[in-house]
Amino acid sequence: MEKALRSKKAICFFILPALTLFLLVVAIPIFQSASYSLLRWNGISNGIFVAADNYVNMVKDPIFRLSLRNSLLLAAASVFIQMPISMLLAMILANGVKGENFYRNAFFVPVIISSTVIANLWMKLYHPSYGLLNVMFEWMGRPEWKREWLGSVDTALISCFIPMIWKDIGYNMLLFYSAAKAISSDIIESAKVDGASRTRIALHIIMPLILPMVEAVTIFCIVGSLKSFDMIFILTGGGPTHASSVLSLMMYTEIFSNNHYGYASAIAISVIVICLFFTVLVQGLFKGILRRFGE
Repeated sequence: MEKALRSKKAICFFILPALTLFLLVVAIPIFQSASYSLLRWNGISNGIFVAADNYVNMVKDPIFRLSLRNSLLLAAASVFIQMPISMLLAMILANGVKGENFYRNAFFVPVIISSTVIANLWMKLYHPSYGLLNVMFEWMGRPEWKREWLGSVDTALISCFIPMIWKDIGYNMLLFYSAAKAISSDIIESAKVDGASRTRIALHIIMPLILPMVEAVTIFCIVGSLKSFDMIFILTGGGPTHASSVLSLMMYTEIFSNNHYGYASAIAISVIVICLFFTVLVQGLFKGILRRFGE
């Protein structure tokens, strides 16, 4: 085996299937989308080369700016709300609690449930007539708090964000939990012998040691938020009046409803560029943080 790993031909042989799949499924479609983004094309007739017009129109489009803002808000909510909750749960479970396996599995259940099922469940909770939320306000004697949660411009976006954030808490929690459990028990025991409390152990020992996982989860949250589609598509379809539209949903609408393949390809390329930008930014920030802790 070691001889095979030292052989460049053997390495190329093992890499070739994965590289071929990557080129066919990822790289080539990206370059095709980049070429389509320079055309005014309806997907059927011959495209007309328009250079960067699609990108210029995209920047001027108020719906695109609204969708971009909503996507960035979701990314911020994932990083500053979802991640802290996931980390807190992971720290509690990693410290050892009664029924640790049960809670770990229970928090992870929403991750394995279909987004369609979860979206339909929350649609029932938000229903203006018999939804649990409005019924609960009625029981509390607060009928003025009742809302058309998914049908109001003021509440549609936040109503979509809540189930989206809730769904992935268990996934991020499991990543943090596995990283915390991978820390040598000798380090934890030494801290306990020195009189460190569980809180100090979590903040001053576990947190610095799992920073690489924090970096990875941060990137997952941001990129996942910028690519989000299915939950919002089912809950609101981007409405009302585009109040809950995000970039992926706008791209879908431009392709399949408006037949603007060139314009939609420009939106797709913008999503890729934004994801790469935030990935590099997060890696740069954490590189400095890790260097600081290393010193």
